[in-house]
Amino acid sequence: MPHALHSVPPPSAKPPSIRPIPARLEIDERVTGRGVTIGFLDSGFFAHADLVEPESRILAHHDVLTDETTLRGTPPPNASSWHGMMTSVVCAGNGHLSGGKYRGLAPDALVVLVKVGSIQRIQHHAIRDGIRWAIAHREQYGIRVLNISCGGDYEESYLTDSLSRAAEDAVRAGIVVVAAVGNSGRHGSRVLPPASAPSVISVGGFDDTSNQNSHSMYHSSHGPTVDGLQKPELIAQAIWVAAPVLPETPTARHVELLHALANADGDDAVRELLRDGAGIDPELDAIAGGEAYLIRSLVELKYRDQKIVSGHYKHVDGTSFAAPIVSAVVAQMLEANPALTPPQVKKILIDTALRIPGVEVDRQGWGVVQPARAVARALQARL
Repeated sequence: MPHALHSVPPPSAKPPSIRPIPARLEIDERVTGRGVTIGFLDSGFFAHADLVEPESRILAHHDVLTDETTLRGTPPPNASSWHGMMTSVVCAGNGHLSGGKYRGLAPDALVVLVKVGSIQRIQHHAIRDGIRWAIAHREQYGIRVLNISCGGDYEESYLTDSLSRAAEDAVRAGIVVVAAVGNSGRHGSRVLPPASAPSVISVGGFDDTSNQNSHSMYHSSHGPTVDGLQKPELIAQAIWVAAPVLPETPTARHVELLHALANADGDDAVRELLRDGAGIDPELDAIAGGEAYLIRSLVELKYRDQKIVSGHYKHVDGTSFAAPIVSAVVAQMLEANPALTPPQVKKILIDTALRIPGVEVDRQGWGVVQPARAVARALQARL
């Protein structure tokens, strides 16, 4: 069964003081994906403020299931909107709701959002159809990059699998295809289409927050594939990635309340917030009349357990979010040198990546993506 390629680990006591992605990577601040259109395939989307303020960068939203296209907007939020909203904002969000702090590496890129399923199911053929729609509308919207943070139903050779062949066709049409490899590394790795296709840039994950002097691998899927291909080619941050909370949902109201309580100035402010937010959190309601220090202790515990980083963002994990980081780097490279072809982009990314010492090649491919080095190499190729 196809799935959104992210997972939610057990709650952790880790504090929400981890640096945003731009601060954790060496980046070239001069490039922001300007002039580049990135397509996203996912279960659903929402026109988040980080994509539409101060002006919308959403060129189109297409629903493969209904064959309906909406320009510069998305349907109202629902449970299926979460994953695609997060992947697109991790990649191309400008951090509007955080004063720019939780922005992606391509905050000026244009985006095209292609819905290929729902929270219940993403079908193999729907991902294929989404890729084919992107190919057909490549020139209309200027699509140069396609991020796919979902995977197909089954393993099959790229020589016969229609999804893999669609991905290969996209690359031949001039689109750089980036796909998450999945998170099954703990339970027997399988790299499913389209990440298993030869021309696709497949992305695994690692954790760069565990220790300043060493990195630990994320439980990414990895090859060899059924065709004997080594996957992934690259790895990027796949844990403690700040992503937006879906607005207009009970979760959003809960996060906003907890953030306000965690930053309240004085006991009276805490009690007033609890009164105004009655009904949002039954556990907090139950101790609303108790000692203030007990309320603050529970708020702190909930804040940490739910990985909240602000009133609008939470930390998430999965290769679903490593792939958009690489897609954003590709957009930076294409801004620096629009003449690059997909094979040239892939070669530069591989040539400039850095391997983590002591980690087997099967799990990391050519290593951690290096945005500044990749952009510099792209600029050199322009000369």
